[in-house]
Amino acid sequence: MQSKFIIGIEEEYLLVDKDSLALADVPEALMDACREALQDQVSPEFLACQIEIGTKPCETAAEARDDLCHLRSTIARLSAAHNLAPIAAACHPFSDWKTQETTDKQRYSQLESELEDVARRMLICGMHVHVGIDSDDLRLDLMPQLSYFLPHLLALSASSPFWKGEDTGLASYRMAVMDNMPRTGLPPQFDSWAEYERTTGTLVDLGIIADASKVWWDLRPSVYYPTLEARICDVQPRLDHAIALAALTQALCRMLLRLRDGNLSWRKYDRFLISENRWRAQRYGTRNTLIDFGDRQMKGFDTLFEEILGLVAEDAEALGCLDEICTLRDVAKGGTSADRQRKVWDSAPEGKGGEAVVRHLMEEYHADL
Repeated sequence: MQSKFIIGIEEEYLLVDKDSLALADVPEALMDACREALQDQVSPEFLACQIEIGTKPCETAAEARDDLCHLRSTIARLSAAHNLAPIAAACHPFSDWKTQETTDKQRYSQLESELEDVARRMLICGMHVHVGIDSDDLRLDLMPQLSYFLPHLLALSASSPFWKGEDTGLASYRMAVMDNMPRTGLPPQFDSWAEYERTTGTLVDLGIIADASKVWWDLRPSVYYPTLEARICDVQPRLDHAIALAALTQALCRMLLRLRDGNLSWRKYDRFLISENRWRAQRYGTRNTLIDFGDRQMKGFDTLFEEILGLVAEDAEALGCLDEICTLRDVAKGGTSADRQRKVWDSAPEGKGGEAVVRHLMEEYHADL
């Protein structure tokens, strides 16, 4: 088995005005200051109110935490000079996508031209976790096995219950928006790397997409790095939860390769079945049951999480991230960011729920820095 499982984390943040608490565009001076401080670890996003960061390749969760803490702290410090603050939630609780401006870049203009309102509605922020896997064939072999756990990662990460000032009833409304995009959702199963290249290459050869980076599955082989990229998670308001989810993704990859070295593998379930768990995670987060397909039973999420923890404990120990993963116990039992946001909204004075949630998200952003 490979000796290292390098991880990298990409996050998208929303910028809000500290007075109105509504979304605000990233000033050019702020982006320039961020680039000067963080170099190529920061970039604009499709909408002008968003900013994206990426950690360096890290060997351990602790190393990733240090880098992500530096990135989040720097963005917050530089934004404050413009009376702005970042929030790390997948949706803003009350701002409207129709009033947002797109970033003035050629590739974003092309995306907007191709997808129209489907693209303009993308007022959502996710967290992507890259895990280094040594070979193309290994990445394709792991992809359908790791897909089984994508709903569990989504459930733990849910941070988008509100949209345009209304409670959507979902724990992750971000997924409902994302699923309107083409080439999204759970990845199909491929028998070989060659088949994957032929399939995605068909769209490239026809001029539909420039390259496979325009394939936005929940899990995909990265076009630019030798990694599997898990794209299922809502961005996390709290740094510690972001690191825990990245560590769990890393440990799951190691567990699956460990099984492979013993001539074993996780069963590759049909996308139809996994999609049902994906929907339940999107709807309920950790507050309801998911299907255990092996036992053919509905199980509470806290029970499922303890089972997953048992599966990856050996791998988490080897990677030095067991403590980080165990912090997710509180999420599995006590609820996600979506649950915390709803509690804040419900306890706020009438008509002030959205503003109270933004203040709460600003506080959570700084809680673990």
